[in-house]
Amino acid sequence: MLRLTKVLMAGAAVMALAACGSAEVASPGEGDFGGGTTPTTPTTPTTPTPGTPAADCPTGLSNIGLVAGGTLRACQLPAVITGNLSLSVRAGTIYAIAGATQVGVDRGIDGTGGAQGILTIDPGVRVFASGGGDALVVNRGSQIFAEGTSTNPIIFTSRQNVEGQTNATSQGQWGGIILAGRAPQANCQLTAPVACTGTVEGGLSVFYGGNTPTDSSGRLRYIQIRYSGFQVSAGNELQGLTLAGAGSGTTLSHIQVYNSSDDGIEIFGGNANLSYLVINGADDDGLDTDTGWRGGAQFGIVTQRPTTETGGGRGFEWSSAPTTTPYATRYLSQPKVSNFTIVGRNAAVAADSLIRLDSGTDATILNSVFTNPTTSVAACLDINSADTITSTPTFTSVFFACSAPYATAAVAGTSAAFTSGTNNTAAGTSTLTAPASGTTITNQSLAFINGANETAVTPVNANSVYSFFVATPYIGAVRNTSDTWYLGWTCGITAGLTC
Repeated sequence: MLRLTKVLMAGAAVMALAACGSAEVASPGEGDFGGGTTPTTPTTPTTPTPGTPAADCPTGLSNIGLVAGGTLRACQLPAVITGNLSLSVRAGTIYAIAGATQVGVDRGIDGTGGAQGILTIDPGVRVFASGGGDALVVNRGSQIFAEGTSTNPIIFTSRQNVEGQTNATSQGQWGGIILAGRAPQANCQLTAPVACTGTVEGGLSVFYGGNTPTDSSGRLRYIQIRYSGFQVSAGNELQGLTLAGAGSGTTLSHIQVYNSSDDGIEIFGGNANLSYLVINGADDDGLDTDTGWRGGAQFGIVTQRPTTETGGGRGFEWSSAPTTTPYATRYLSQPKVSNFTIVGRNAAVAADSLIRLDSGTDATILNSVFTNPTTSVAACLDINSADTITSTPTFTSVFFACSAPYATAAVAGTSAAFTSGTNNTAAGTSTLTAPASGTTITNQSLAFINGANETAVTPVNANSVYSFFVATPYIGAVRNTSDTWYLGWTCGITAGLTC
């Protein structure tokens, strides 16, 4: 479990790494462009012969040479983007980030400071990074509009992937994406969270939070984030996607995080809502929430790395405000999810339960399925603090099929918290099926389509619980084999769709 301070420390390390170039694979000409540039919209060059690189780069971007065996021209974004920058599909071109590439300069709680940046990315664009010091940061008051389509996603990946040097076990090859917003979060003023005091050192000032629950950091739709997450130091990692104080005005839909070396998605406070998530191969948790997140997520597939690989924490790890704050005045996290399917690994460590709730998290879990192999020693649920029992977490129409429903280390009241809900199954037998019956892919044998036992569970009307949710006549992320919302824009989740 990370705290916001870890993200801040990670950001400082990102800048330190950026100062000397990428930490792992350096590409020709990578470096700091300086701050405050205002690039123009890219222009379209003369179309090169298929399989050959573009002759130049769009105005405002830097030509850093060739990649992918000399077939693509790498065009690097400025270190700081102010004004508007658009990335379009361009023959023979791929885009690059180096160091902590920032969209805008922090504009403060009320939006009057700094300089705004707006980054727009068109369907089909690919952006790569070369090392752990490389990350894309959208600062508070700025926005990103990265909107792919169901058949033409936007791909953020590593240089190694572009060069054909990755496989199903690759991970941690660049930092990831960070969206910083002005919505409340609990790492500032706990009883009235309207100002943040944490900053990233080393010349990169990233502030999180404010008093605008509806704040918008832009839109991410139909995107892949591959091979991200980076361990800056022990316990300090960057995730595939980090949301820090992101508001409900932010659109986050159809997002895949593949083979992150830490969490898939981690949320620090804010009120952002998410839908249609695929998190496969994360080395730690699938969805990790902290410091007062009060949003929701619906339709999510989380599949863990197999036991033969390192790491692989939990499906959900949810915390609240720091426990040094008295419970009565704590700005509690109120995470809400519906229609998730969590497929656990063959865990050898009992502590790696599929759900861990602690520090007073007031959780709501609806219409979801949690399962792991019968040989796994991990349970489905671990409520780890008495404060969390006090918050009365809600479980409705939830199906457990684990070697044990509750962790042995769970606090008193854990089983009662689950069984007091409606339509819950504590000790079920999973009948989930794979996307293609009997298909095994290199990352994991994936099964997330409802079978007879899951179909038998009566769902709750999720919309009546949280207005962002839509009602479904089924539990879990995927109703049946005809429900293929996860296809066309993802990779590594069915045979033949390699990343």
